[in-house]
Amino acid sequence: MSIGERILLLLSREPGEDQQGLAGGGTEEALSLLQREFSGFADLVSGKRVLDFGCGSGHQSVALALEHDCQVTGLDTNRKSLARARNLADSYDIPSAKLVFAEHADGSMAGSFDIVISQNSFEHFRDPVGILNEMKRMVSESGKILITFGPPWLAPHGSHMQFFCRIPWVNILFSEKTVMKVRSRFRNDGATRYEDIESGLNRMTVAKFERIVSSAGLRIEFQRYRCVKGIDLLSRVPGLRELFINHISVVLSKG
Repeated sequence: MSIGERILLLLSREPGEDQQGLAGGGTEEALSLLQREFSGFADLVSGKRVLDFGCGSGHQSVALALEHDCQVTGLDTNRKSLARARNLADSYDIPSAKLVFAEHADGSMAGSFDIVISQNSFEHFRDPVGILNEMKRMVSESGKILITFGPPWLAPHGSHMQFFCRIPWVNILFSEKTVMKVRSRFRNDGATRYEDIESGLNRMTVAKFERIVSSAGLRIEFQRYRCVKGIDLLSRVPGLRELFINHISVVLSKG
C-alpha cells in the first residue's frame, strides 16, 4: 500500500446506510431542485411537452405529469431504471398518452418538445457534446433547455467520493489511482477510473461546460452559479471560480 493510500484511508470511513452514493428522494420531492433553481418553473412547464433527459427511476417525469399537466417523455439508457420508472407510472395509473419512457430518442421526436430538462446528469454523460446537440435537436425552435447539475469536477466534492471520504478536493490532492484503490475498499465494482464508476464522471469543469454550450450555438437566457457556503461572488473570481462553484443552472434556447 502506497503512502498516499494510507493517508487517504485514514481520512475515510465506512459509509452509513444513508451515504452509499445512491440516488434518493421520492416523487413528492422530485421537482424541488428545479423549483429552487428556475424562477417561475411552474409557469414555464405547465401543460407543455417535456423531454426528461436522463429520467432515471422516473420520479421527476411522474411529478411533471401529475403536478403540471405536462405531456412527458422520459429518456434513459439504463434499462433497469426505465423498468422502475414504468412501474412507478403504472402505480399512479398515468396513461401512456401522458407519460412514456424510452431508451433512445428517435427521429420522430426531433423538434417536438417545448421543454428539455436535464437534472443532475450533465457531469455523468460520456459524450456531453453529443448529448447537448441531441437536446438541441429535440427542442422546438421556440423551446427551452433547462440544465442543472453539480458539483462540477473541481468543486470540493466534484469527485463524488464523499460517501466514504468527506475531505474536499480529493481528486486534486490524490492521484486517480490512489482514490480508486481506496474506493475499492468501500465499493466493489471493479472501477479503476472515474469514468468507470456507477453513472460515470466526465470531469466536467465549469470552463468545459461553458465551451460546450458555446460550441452548440445555444443562447444563454438564464445562468446561475451557486458557490460553496453561499458565497456566490467567488464565481466571478478567475482562478477561484472552478474550485468553489458548486452547482450550475442554465436556461438555453436556439436563439
